[in-house]
Amino acid sequence: MTEMLRDKVAFITGAAQGMGAACAKFLEGEGAIVSRFDVQPSSSGGTNYYTGDVTCSSDIGSSVSQIVSQYGRLDILIHAAGVLKPTGIFDMSEEEWDWVIDVNLKGAFLTSRAVAPIMRDQGYGRIIHFSSTAGKTISTIGGCHYTSAKHGVLGLTRSLAKELASFGITVNAVCPGLIDTEMVRDTISRETVKNFEKSFPISRLGSPEEVASLVGFLLSDNAAYITGAAIDINGGDFLA
Repeated sequence: MTEMLRDKVAFITGAAQGMGAACAKFLEGEGAIVSRFDVQPSSSGGTNYYTGDVTCSSDIGSSVSQIVSQYGRLDILIHAAGVLKPTGIFDMSEEEWDWVIDVNLKGAFLTSRAVAPIMRDQGYGRIIHFSSTAGKTISTIGGCHYTSAKHGVLGLTRSLAKELASFGITVNAVCPGLIDTEMVRDTISRETVKNFEKSFPISRLGSPEEVASLVGFLLSDNAAYITGAAIDINGGDFLA
């Protein structure tokens, strides 16, 4: 490890599993001080784990306040929390629509709003939102609510990138394709996974660790001139 993020203070949502957990592990390996946030309680305990809902501003605000009180700053936000449902429009309830939109899009807004004043006052910040290939086209396996949310995340990312750049804050999005996570495996069958793998130019699912490496680059000084970007990591899915 290069420890390129030594002593940076990071707040990661959706950190209990999947890509969020991989990002947390990667950042810790690079020397960052990581606080995890997830709706699922921690399986291993630890003082830097916050249980809460990304759609609840008070849960987010309380966690952010505790982090800043403990470390005096907050340098990095990674909003990796997300939910996915394959429901079609004929079967989609209003409640499910609201839930998918709120976790994926409102969560990105609420977490960004919570950390932006802190990053502004310290003159430095890095914000990463998780969008998807769905944010640029339509979802491979999710319903219209998921696609709508991920398009919204890209709009939020671009708008905040312009608004916050003068304060030393960059805002970028990553757009994963099918990644080998619990969420994907719980949504589609193994046979469907194999069929998708065959259709990709790089004929496999991506790994959470590969996504974490991309996030790490966007957080590094090497990416200091990148903001408002939406970076694909999809095995060439768009080329198929």
